[in-house]
Amino acid sequence: MQKVNRRSAVALGLAAASAAIVKPAAAQTTDYKDATPWPGVVVRAYGGETPSIIPGFKTVSMRDIIMQPGSKTMGPPMENAMVCHITEGELQIDQEGKPFTAKKNFVWTCNKNTKEQASNASNAVAIMRITDLMA
Repeated sequence: MQKVNRRSAVALGLAAASAAIVKPAAAQTTDYKDATPWPGVVVRAYGGETPSIIPGFKTVSMRDIIMQPGSKTMGPPMENAMVCHITEGELQIDQEGKPFTAKKNFVWTCNKNTKEQASNASNAVAIMRITDLMA
């Protein structure tokens, strides 16, 4: 058996601490449902609603709109208020007849009954994350 000196004890302690901190990555959630309401558009709705502390809204939920190049939505009226965020790519948005370009990390809001159409005129997939605010 070898003698343990101060230097080897410190090295052993650091190795043990490092091993304790490193843990395997947890798998990402699979609690979602995909729907394809329009060609080239996938709506990924994540499971569950969470209670809201924002006055006027009882719950919040999240979904992603994944749009392939050349795809577009049909512009139905919004069922509830929401916050929209472009997480990837770029979309052309027409909100109540006012067009704008939503590039990566752009955020905007929609109110209940707002009419909005989104189209992906780029050559890359675009993802719009929506936080639904439900009264």
